[in-house]
Amino acid sequence: MDIGYGLAAIGAGLAAIGAGLGIGKAAAATVESIARQPEVKDDLRANLILGAALIEGVALLSAVICLLVVLK
Repeated sequence: MDIGYGLAAIGAGLAAIGAGLGIGKAAAATVESIARQPEVKDDLRANLILGAALIEGVALLSAVICLLVVLK
C-alpha cells in the first residue's frame, strides 16, 4: 500500500470540505445582501449561481487529480 493513496483520499476530502464551506459562505452573504436590498435579488442570485459553479468546478478538478494519483 502506497502513501499516495491515503494522501489522495485526504486531498479529495479537503476539496469537498473546502467547496462546501465556500458555497455556504457565498450563500450566507447573498442572503444577507438580499435582506438588506431586496431590489437587487436577481443580480445577486445570478452571481451566486456563477460563483457556486466555479467553486464546484475547482472541487471537481481536484477530485479528478486525486483519482489520477490513485489510478496512476
